[in-house]
Amino acid sequence: MLLRLRVSLPDRPGGLGQVAKALGTLGADILQVTVLEREAGRAVDDFTVSWPGPVTASEARERLSVVPGVRVEGVWATKEVPGSALDYDLLMHVVAEPGRGFATLVDALPGLCGAEWSLAVADGAIRHASLAAPDTFDLPEPPPRAISLDARELRLMLLPVVALGMHVIVARAEGPVFHRAELERAARIVDVVARLAARAPV
Repeated sequence: MLLRLRVSLPDRPGGLGQVAKALGTLGADILQVTVLEREAGRAVDDFTVSWPGPVTASEARERLSVVPGVRVEGVWATKEVPGSALDYDLLMHVVAEPGRGFATLVDALPGLCGAEWSLAVADGAIRHASLAAPDTFDLPEPPPRAISLDARELRLMLLPVVALGMHVIVARAEGPVFHRAELERAARIVDVVARLAARAPV
């Protein structure tokens, strides 16, 4: 079972090793570690792990919380393939077919962001939808900049495409609110896709 675990831990030598050792003791195979932030004496890291057999988020949180100073901020299932270059693959597909840029983007974002689904919405209508996306979606007050929020039992990223009056929405039902590092990465990808799509022949 592939899981993402977001862990806050003391930012000191050996801290990451303690978490890795605890995961190894539990039989989890660490496939990737992403450092999201380091400040105020703490680090926030995302671990992608292969967990032996089924495990609930609360079980994983309980088992890891025994490590001194460690807080588990979220545990959720993921289909993300660690070590793959999904963002580069996405951009190569958009370069090859810029006219389908936003459809390609919306299909790829769930895998890129450890999310369940994504949509592109303009003028209150869904323009593109990934697998598992709802048939309708009421966009909260559209923000002028990229934001993440907790809404209606979903964790959302709202990513504006100002030139097109469009918003790209990325959602996950489990795990923590999207971290600012995730938000910044997704916003940059959306911006690049928008620029490439703008060059598509009419």
